[in-house]
Amino acid sequence: MTIDASTPSEQVPESDDRIPAALRGFGPLGIVAILVILFGNSLVPPLSAILVLVWIAWSRTPWREIGFVRPASWVRTVAVGVVFGSAFKLLLKMIVMPLLGADPVNHAYHYLAGNRAALPGMIFAMIVVAGFGEETVFRGYLFERFGKLFGSSVWAKTITVLITALWFGAGHYAVQGLAGAEQAAIVGLVYGTIFAITGRIWMLMVAHAAFDLTALAIIYYDLETAIAHLVFK
Repeated sequence: MTIDASTPSEQVPESDDRIPAALRGFGPLGIVAILVILFGNSLVPPLSAILVLVWIAWSRTPWREIGFVRPASWVRTVAVGVVFGSAFKLLLKMIVMPLLGADPVNHAYHYLAGNRAALPGMIFAMIVVAGFGEETVFRGYLFERFGKLFGSSVWAKTITVLITALWFGAGHYAVQGLAGAEQAAIVGLVYGTIFAITGRIWMLMVAHAAFDLTALAIIYYDLETAIAHLVFK
């Protein structure tokens, strides 16, 4: 007969993973976490992105699952992001949006034309709030959440790309109207597809910031109409 001589004090307790598991799941705590994160930007942008980082730490979610994978070359990643984001904005401004019948002038932000005093705040917003914040939430976090719901098949990723793109577009409607929502949805489709394929977010953050900074430069120098009519007179 074998006798277990160990005492309760000698036994190693199992790690309590209940709270992290609940945060990763879709029970009451998981749903509350999602709602708090999504509501964050209503208070102070980019609070939602900051809350995503807190959620990652508390839920013990691997950073790579929301795309925070260290690139092989930071220089190449930044360079590709800047070139891609800037070229993408010009493509939309010159060809895509005119074909959709959009007004050449973005009236919501036309006050920025020649407005040097507004530049520091807008540059900060475009790099931190848009580049870092929106990509962290719409590509990183929501792709992770929908991936847990739908799986990792091609169809599941396609559905995720479509949902997040429409969501991203809808979020721009109140300020920029239909044209802004259409442009944002297109951006969401392209960036979402890239993220679905690569699972990496850093280049997209740089590209998003470059896209918005290019838009800012076009508005600041009052070039919107000229660029929009380069191809279609």
